[in-house]
Amino acid sequence: MRSLVRLALIGILAVSVTACSGYRPAPAAFHEALNQPYMLGEGDKVRVTVFDQEGLTNTYVVDQSGHIAFPLVGPVAARGLTVQQLEGRIATGLQNGFVRNPDVSVEVDTYRPIFVMGEVGSAGQYAYVPGLTVQKAIAVAGGFNARAEQGSADITRQINGRMMTGRVLISDPILPGDTIYVRERFF
Repeated sequence: MRSLVRLALIGILAVSVTACSGYRPAPAAFHEALNQPYMLGEGDKVRVTVFDQEGLTNTYVVDQSGHIAFPLVGPVAARGLTVQQLEGRIATGLQNGFVRNPDVSVEVDTYRPIFVMGEVGSAGQYAYVPGLTVQKAIAVAGGFNARAEQGSADITRQINGRMMTGRVLISDPILPGDTIYVRERFF
């Protein structure tokens, strides 16, 4: 009986150590999100150009409610839209008695920030730039500290309106709004 308990404890220990230290890839949705059109979210700054209407051309911030405050039109929903979809919404709003045949262009001026937490030199909020990988984001946050697991990290990302967390390699790309968590190594 005693050897059976000992064997069970050794098995539980082996499974827990393997589960904690091994790399488990993120769900397929993480990598599919990288190939999807960029969806606007809170904290993004967009540059809206209305041709021949200099007073309307400006940079606007997507607020916490997911809207931009656009002159003449009022709040325009932007969260979850592509820049092309936002162009259409603004143009439709302007056509309702303000501008005849508006020509609207929208581009992302500044992406929403990323967050780097855990076993890094200086955890916090950082600016996102296109082409950022987990490793580059960690470098911006002061690099790994002495206790860091350096092969992979956990990312929390909004995918299809749901927050998901998955483990990725440090060479994986990241998206605006991602939260990167560098775990402590066990050995």
